[in-house]
Amino acid sequence: MSDTAITLIIGGGFTGLFTALHLSRLGYDAPVVLIDQSERFIFQPLLYELLSGEMKPELVWLRYEELLQGSGVTFVQAIVQAIDLKQRQVHLTSSKCYSYNQLVIALGSTTGYFNVSGAQEHSWPFRTGEDAVALAHHLRHCLRQARQTPDRAARHTLLTVAVIGAGPTGVELAGTLADLLPAWYVELGGNSAEIRVVLLSRDSKILEGDVNRPIRKAALRGLQQRTVPVEYLLDAEVTAVHANQVEFQRHNQQEFLTAATIVWTAGTTVSPLIKTLPLPELGRDKQGRIQVAPTLQIPGFPEVFAGGDCASVELNPLPATAQVAYQQGAAIARNLKAISQGYSPRPAHITLRGSFLKLGVGDSAANLFDRFAITGKLGNLVRQGTYLDRTPPLGLNLPVITGWLSSEAWNRSQSQQAAPLVRWIGGMVITTLLVGSGLLGWRAVEPQQFNRIWQPTGLPVLLDRLLPSKS
Repeated sequence: MSDTAITLIIGGGFTGLFTALHLSRLGYDAPVVLIDQSERFIFQPLLYELLSGEMKPELVWLRYEELLQGSGVTFVQAIVQAIDLKQRQVHLTSSKCYSYNQLVIALGSTTGYFNVSGAQEHSWPFRTGEDAVALAHHLRHCLRQARQTPDRAARHTLLTVAVIGAGPTGVELAGTLADLLPAWYVELGGNSAEIRVVLLSRDSKILEGDVNRPIRKAALRGLQQRTVPVEYLLDAEVTAVHANQVEFQRHNQQEFLTAATIVWTAGTTVSPLIKTLPLPELGRDKQGRIQVAPTLQIPGFPEVFAGGDCASVELNPLPATAQVAYQQGAAIARNLKAISQGYSPRPAHITLRGSFLKLGVGDSAANLFDRFAITGKLGNLVRQGTYLDRTPPLGLNLPVITGWLSSEAWNRSQSQQAAPLVRWIGGMVITTLLVGSGLLGWRAVEPQQFNRIWQPTGLPVLLDRLLPSKS
């Protein structure tokens, strides 16, 4: 493209997408182009719900074209081949080249295998919508095979799942599978007690060094309360992954775990593109991420911003979580708008609301502001409600947001016949979110119009249950 006035965003995760949507909301004048190699945006914190079927794909895994409809942002599905910071150009594998005036690098991270032999070839990743769909298909295939396998040892292998890595992804996935697989197997006429879910970690504790440490005890307790309790292999350093087998060192002994399903959640690494950027030695942190200024600009390249998993803020490193990434996207958008108006960019202020862990189907732990810990069904409601509050509210149409809300948070609590107090607290959580979006005001002023438009989502019924009329 010969037009160099465009603002180019590469990477459509939370930082990239929220930058684009907030620019649209702010009335940003320059053309905005968002490039991502995928057709769909995956709401990663709810990837487990996509795997389990607790939420429909159209509520968790949405096309960028739908999210950006009416925003004025141009979406391009393509693979970035190279970034030329000096020439202000981004080259695609299709041979197309974009010149830019402002650039936002939001490439996130990729699965890190850390040179473990066979890990990439013989394990399943769990980061994208495609990963979740493929894993679910594989697991169902293993269960069907197990039902047709009379040999006990072969059936044992088919019904064993090894999750490598006891960080938040590993813990959440193990808990979900420990509820999900027994249910699927029983549907096939199998014995759920034969299912094994094993969590392996090189650390001596789960969630070691993670932002979720304050709810570690709740996580340990929750994982043991699943349909089949999650098993642990701690202090276990995986040295190789083979077909249907994990090899590891523990207490100076070589050991093996046989499993037909091996899922790798042991860490991430920066995108290969980040490694090619011409940055000074101090321009990266120990993990290879871009060191950015408090304004999220790259030192030496003030026209380039970076955020999310591929960036680290100087003197203030932040956890690689969705809540950090989307706030950085909003901050980048505000600074781009300020620069376009001749003002100076401002430091990004990130607020950590707490941490959340999915512990099983319909069960979560929520740590709010390091002050309140909520678990169980209500914890699940708070977790999903908080994520709903930070779904892409500017491009994602509100019926989809309330679809998330009504299909999961309310229906699940209703199915359990929640106690009045729990229903009241859950209602207050949901109500707080809805007040923020202005929906309650609309309902009060134009009730007939509100009911007509929102009837397909079930929201009017939800609000009638939570906030019944006084008449």
